Amino acid sequence: LLPAGDLTMRGYTFDANRVFYAVLVGLGVGFLMSTITEYYTAMGKRPVNSIVQQSSTGHATTVIGGLAVGMESTVAPILVLAAGIVLSFKAAGLYGVAIAAAGMMATTAMQLAIDAFGPIADNAGGIAEMSELPKEVRERTDILDAVGNTTAATGKGFAIASAALTSLALFAAFMGTAHIDTIDISNANVLAGLFVGAMIPFIFSALAITAVGQAAMAMVQEVRRQFREIPGIMEGTGRPEYEKCVAISTEAAIRKMVAPGAIALLTPIIIGFAFGPEVLGGTLAGVTVSGVLMAMFQSNAGGAWDNAKKAFEKGVLVNGKMEFKGSEAHKASVTGDTVGDPFKDTSGPSMNILIKLMSIVSLVIAPHIARVGDARGVAPVH
Repeated sequence: LLPAGDLTMRGYTFDANRVFYAVLVGLGVGFLMSTITEYYTAMGKRPVNSIVQQSSTGHATTVIGGLAVGMESTVAPILVLAAGIVLSFKAAGLYGVAIAAAGMMATTAMQLAIDAFGPIADNAGGIAEMSELPKEVRERTDILDAVGNTTAATGKGFAIASAALTSLALFAAFMGTAHIDTIDISNANVLAGLFVGAMIPFIFSALAITAVGQAAMAMVQEVRRQFREIPGIMEGTGRPEYEKCVAISTEAAIRKMVAPGAIALLTPIIIGFAFGPEVLGGTLAGVTVSGVLMAMFQSNAGGAWDNAKKAFEKGVLVNGKMEFKGSEAHKASVTGDTVGDPFKDTSGPSMNILIKLMSIVSLVIAPHIARVGDARGVAPVH
């Protein structure tokens, strides 16, 4: 990772000190991304409080407030990410950008521990509820769950930044392998590829969210059927058919991801062999930019909605009146949380996989599409 002396790579000369600076940039970007994400998703902060206040006027304003918070939450992280890219590039060129991504991953163990805290606390609360433990036990697990929502969101923010820097490094490797010096967006084909790439995260996200909705519908119908046909469930004397609900969610998780997976795998192959490496490069740029923004928006909006609901369960002051669980404002916040769950747990995190997978597939096929371009007599875009 560290050169012994001066090293020239893709026309950029740097030494070990500059590589070290790139590592520091990566660590700084990761820290700032996590801090910003925590601000936008933590209870007691302005963004979540704004959703809490809007919940007092109904379900629609709760959803609108969460969408606005999610969109606003992309501004500061993108500026930090852009600054990190520029600084790491100045330090050691595209190699510096790759090293900055590696620097962010140096704290992976801690990030995994932070990310695991949320599901553990959430499941602890569920077990306490099903075991009919005293009320104070559930209150304590709810506090842990609220903290877990924030830690999970900060972990997602860190993962998004890491995916962006990694994809940029893979993009640079793709350009070198495909024998592309520059990508000219004034070229109509490249510009078309850019727009197609920017569209892909949207259809990918739509398919993922649709899968959640359809699985939820099937689950609700199955639960209603069991209430109708199995006596004693409400009284606690009858045994529900748990395995059928598990089968519904498992089947949906596997089958409904076939189409999104095919999009991520086949799109680079089709575009690369049909239109050449330059157009594929434009497509990758569009996917990366659009996917990073979508991931930040959805993850942060979902986390903010979730903690707005948790605020009501704890008790919160709205328009001079204390609102608690069961109030109309709390019911509105539950609607927001229900909308936010597929955002933060399904669609948002999947954007990281999408942009990295498409970049890796493009890098794998780069030598082949470079030969196809040479055979057609297509010169690299300068």
